[in-house]
Parts: sequence; structure tokens; C-alpha cells
Amino acid sequence: MRLSPTDPSSYSNAHELIIHHVDLDWKVNFEKCTISGKAALHFKTLKDDVEEIFLDSSELKIISITVKTSAGEIPLSWDIGAHVENIGSKLTVYLPSKTSGELVVVVEYETDPKASALQWLTAEQTCGKKHPYLFSQCQAIHARSVLPCQDSPAVKFTYNATIHHPSNVIGLMSAVKKASKPKVSYFEQKIPIPSYLLAIVVGALVEKTIGPISSVWAEKEQIEEAAEEFSQTADFISKAEEICGPYVWGRYDLLVMPPSFPFGGMENPCLTFVTPTLLAGDKSLATVVAHEIAHSWTGNLVTNRNFEHFWLNEGFTVFVEQKIVGRLFGSAVRDFHALHGLSELTDCIKTQLSATPELTKLVVDLSECSPDDAFSTVPYIKGSTFLRYLEDLFDGPAKFEPFFRSYLNKFKYQSVLTSDFRTALYEWFRADPANEVLLERIDWDQWLFGQGLPPVIPNYDRSLLDACKKHATLWADNELDSIKSSSILTEKLTSIQTIEFLAQLLDKKKIKDLTSEKIELLGQTYDLHATRNSELRFRFVRLYIRARMMDKMDEILSFLNSNFRMKFVRPIYKELAGWQEAKPIAVANYNKVKDQMMSMCAYGVSKDLDI
Repeated sequence: MRLSPTDPSSYSNAHELIIHHVDLDWKVNFEKCTISGKAALHFKTLKDDVEEIFLDSSELKIISITVKTSAGEIPLSWDIGAHVENIGSKLTVYLPSKTSGELVVVVEYETDPKASALQWLTAEQTCGKKHPYLFSQCQAIHARSVLPCQDSPAVKFTYNATIHHPSNVIGLMSAVKKASKPKVSYFEQKIPIPSYLLAIVVGALVEKTIGPISSVWAEKEQIEEAAEEFSQTADFISKAEEICGPYVWGRYDLLVMPPSFPFGGMENPCLTFVTPTLLAGDKSLATVVAHEIAHSWTGNLVTNRNFEHFWLNEGFTVFVEQKIVGRLFGSAVRDFHALHGLSELTDCIKTQLSATPELTKLVVDLSECSPDDAFSTVPYIKGSTFLRYLEDLFDGPAKFEPFFRSYLNKFKYQSVLTSDFRTALYEWFRADPANEVLLERIDWDQWLFGQGLPPVIPNYDRSLLDACKKHATLWADNELDSIKSSSILTEKLTSIQTIEFLAQLLDKKKIKDLTSEKIELLGQTYDLHATRNSELRFRFVRLYIRARMMDKMDEILSFLNSNFRMKFVRPIYKELAGWQEAKPIAVANYNKVKDQMMSMCAYGVSKDLDI
């Protein structure tokens, strides 16, 4: 059932009126684990004589709702519908008369202690162990648990915020900080954003400058390490501007999150959130920052109108990320990143989405499920592969990038559907009649609605990948003595090549004599036992599971409990669920730590464990 004519995941009547600005006055209460205060929602009507406002909410305690008039604030009636899991409730606000033009509705309310967008950490759960910590994660449709809103990426608004918080911590938001006092912080976001980009963090944080418009924020125990790890940020921004055009957001800061943050990064405007699992010590995972920077154009500036077209955010962003990598490190490295992404996509289709092949489509149907249920690498990798296919079809970057910039410029500050991108592509390339035959080659139905892997794999440079495959074949097809004497081991791999080699090894249907001795030698050969690279550790512990090494269960659980990044924990829990002897241990561990996870992570893992 589609909730709204414009968005299957929203109750809002955004086709009748839209929020264009929000004023927030919030009090952060660590003892109650709540945010309370007021949200003043500034609406513009899109039709005459609007009588009701439909808003998205989730477990909010509504205290009062008023509308501002020249005579003061007038109380309004409202009611809240039944709560639907992973969707929330419909909040209906009744206007006193048929309304046209602009109006301001003020909602006084309080969030639930279990609000799905908010993670409350005790002091003991932080690095410093002295002060509590709050952070938000509103994507995809969790902003409705923080404020009543039109929780759809079709609606964009500016906002101002006043945040009241304890004096021994500081507040940050997805906005520019205008001023602060010991217990109050003031913010302004002048560029319209969708609700999923509303973000707040309150904690004992310190700052270090890493570029002309950038600082990194973290707890003081991690600040120096983080500043060094993300020292390439200014270079990433510079290359992104070459590809996409001017950066419009003013600031680009990074915030290193607690381990319970469920994603690699979150592109909150002015303040990107990044997982601490990126702190590998050698910048080998820092290209995630290039991805989040790319979102400043693809996603934040030009946004998917609903999450059925999520590839317009993530596929485009991976495409730009790989271009940034190519400009800095060479085209072979760009192509290797693309091929590595295809390995991750193959793994995702075989594991996470094995029972739901319909979710391997590039454009999915969310009428019967939430965006969280559909979240996977498909829009990222299948989407970026489609764009690379198009770029190659139209004779490479020299011809495709001018179109790409024109698309971003045409739709900046707007929300779009795949049909908008398609129309823009045809309008641009039809300026040259010679392109007509190329446009006819594009099988849009297969790319957008076909299941499984991309229908066409571009002609990537495979030189760096071939080295990984040689190592994977060596370990999969040979016994220990043959491996030890092989000259292949003298061919050293980079960190990302080692990640891909392990991915290739895991993809093998059969590994000859996969014993504890072989895995021990593997760990020693590639220094996997001591590595801080989370991507390497993730794949190494999965080999333990593949080999049914019960004696390594403590190490498997230690990695699982060291972070709650969904990319890592969900595949591991799913594979443990398929190991009869290990499943009870996995379930018991999940029950022990689930309260430390954000709700979307806990929900996903419960599905993976079938509980």
C-alpha cells in the first residue's frame, strides 16, 4: 500500500503543501534520554483551501499544536494514527479554516527514549568514559522520530536551531554553528535539505583543523589519529569540485562517531559522520571520505524524490567517488575500486538478498516494505556501473562530464526521479544527431528493473584485480606445502588488494583443505592477525566461520562487538545463523549487545538471525 501519492514511505500530503523552513528549540535531556521542545514548521500551500496537514511521526509525545496568526497562536486539533512498524504514525493536524498561501504551525513535543533516529550512550560507552553522548541517524525515514515532519526526500527545507545541553559537552548539527554559550548552541542551515539530513550530536568533542574549510571532530582520545587519517580531505574536495562544480555548503567538517554508528559514513551537510572503523592507521580506508564529499552534490544538492530511486543518490556518489580516486591515484586504481565494488555486490546478492531477488533491481518497489528493508549495496554498485557504462558509451569523461555537471546544475536544490535523469541525458546528447544510435542501445528496462548483477560490465582495467585473483586461486586450489613455496607470495598486495583477494577467496565455492593450519598461515602471510584495517578483519573472521572454527568464536564475537556497522555485523550474523552449532551463540551475543545498536541495525540483525 502506498501511503502518499508522491512517496510510498511517507504519510505526508506534500502534494498539497510543503515545509520550506523549520525553527527548532530543543532541550537535550541525558537523564530521560529525550529531546523536548518546539518545532515551528513553515509551510507553503501548493493548492487552494487546504484543510488538513498530514505529517509523519514515530512515537512522539505531542503536547500542543498551534498556528501563528496576527492575533497570536491559535490552538489546533490533531490526532495520531496507529503505529506501523518501521513506518511510524500519521499525524493529522486540522486547520481552523481553509488555508492558502503561507502558514506557521508550532508543535510542542518530546521524543521517545527509544526514538529510532537517536542513540544515547552512557559515559562508560565513550572513549573518554566521563560524559554521555547523543547522536542521530535520520536516513532513511527516521527523522519522524525526532520531529513531526514531511519525512520524504521530496521536501526540502532550511532550518535554524537552538540547542540546550549540559555545560560539559558541546553540540553540533548538520548546519553552520552561529554562536554558542556554555549551555546553548545556535545553528543555521541556509541551503534546503531533506529531513533525512537533519542531524545532531552532543558529546565531549574536540576539534582540529585539516583544511581551508574543514576540521575533524572527535573525542580527545582519537583526535590526533583522526586528523592524520583524514588529512587528504582538502584534496578530495578540490577534485570533487573539478568534476561537479563549486562547493556551496560553506563548511565541510568530519565527525568520528562512536562504534555503534551503523554506517561507514553519513553525508550530513557541513558535518559528515564517519565510523571509527575507518581509522586503519594508513589511510587505506579514507576514500570513504571522498564518497561522503561527493554527496555534497549527488544526494544533498540533487536528491532522489523517494527511496525507490535511491540509486540517484548512491550510484551517482560512487561514480563521483571513483572519479576522485582516479584523478588522485590513476585510472587503474579507479577501475580497481569499481571491480572491488562488483565483488561486494556479488557477495551481497548471494548472501543478504538471496531470499529477496526483487530487491536487486536498481529501482525497487517500496509499497510493501520500508527503505531499511531494501538497503543494500545494489543502488551503490549497480547504479555506479550503469553510469560508467553510459560514460563509456558516449566516448568517455571528456564528453560525459560536461553533461554530468549540467545535470547537477539543472537540478540543484531539487528532488528528482530516474525519469528526470533520463530526460536530461536525452536532451543533452541529442544535440548531436550522431548520438541517436548510441541512445537507442541503452536497455533502460534491463538496467532499472532487471534482477541480479548489472547487465553489462564495463571494460575495466583488470591489472590490479588479476594479482588478487592469482593469490585467491593459490590459496583455494593448493595444499600448504605448495602455497609456502609459491613465487606468487613474493608479489606484494596493497591493503585494498588484500581486501579484494580475501573477497575473491570467500567467493570460491570450494577451498581445498580449509583447515585451521591453512587459515593460520594465511593470517601470518598477510599480517591479518595484527591489522587494524576493519575491512581485512571482517573478511578474515568470515573465513573462520567458513572453516567452522569454533575455537575462534571468541575472536569472531570480539570483532562483532567492537563495532555495530551494518556492513560488517549483518553478514557475519547471517553466516553464523547458517552454522547450526554457532547460531545459539550468535543469538545469545545479539541479545546481550542489541541495546548498544541503533534500531535499524538491531532490526536488520534480528531478521538475519530469524528471531
